[in-house]
Amino acid sequence: MLITHDTRCALDTVVDLVNTAPEDESAPDGLPDVAALDAFVRNHQISDVGALSEFDLSAVRKVRGRFAAVFAAPETRAAAGLINELVAAAGTTPRLTDHDGYDWHVHYFAPGASVADHLAADCGMALAFFVVAGERERLRRCEAPDCRRAFVDLSRNRSRRYCDSRTCGNRLHVAAYRARRKEAAG
Repeated sequence: MLITHDTRCALDTVVDLVNTAPEDESAPDGLPDVAALDAFVRNHQISDVGALSEFDLSAVRKVRGRFAAVFAAPETRAAAGLINELVAAAGTTPRLTDHDGYDWHVHYFAPGASVADHLAADCGMALAFFVVAGERERLRRCEAPDCRRAFVDLSRNRSRRYCDSRTCGNRLHVAAYRARRKEAAG
């Protein structure tokens, strides 16, 4: 599957956005305040975003929850419905642009859109491309029992199971190895 630069950036952004959500009520929110949202916008080089407010923070958290539901959808039809709702609510307005040294690409948010609508439109369309390509199963959650972080499996054979093989995957493999050694030692 060919993934353009802007689609890849949108996929990275949506994964990072979903992963800012607390995994349970005791965990901290990765977007605790407007300053954190501003840092998220800058880190992901989200263009055409003005001054942010508490309203923007609340709206982005709602969009984040809707994106999380896409990753949790039990089947493609449900994911497609959620993506359609996100993109429609954002007032999608496709337009060609070549800003900030990037070649021509498509933005799906309307000029002057809120950051939440911007994320819903561009990230929603990136997820839509995966559904259209028959690749929705690549939108995953980490299989480590103590981690449920979202990720997009871009491996050639669709075999990635962990959000990060160096942390979650390695930790589980080491634990399994130690359990086998302990059992063998009797």
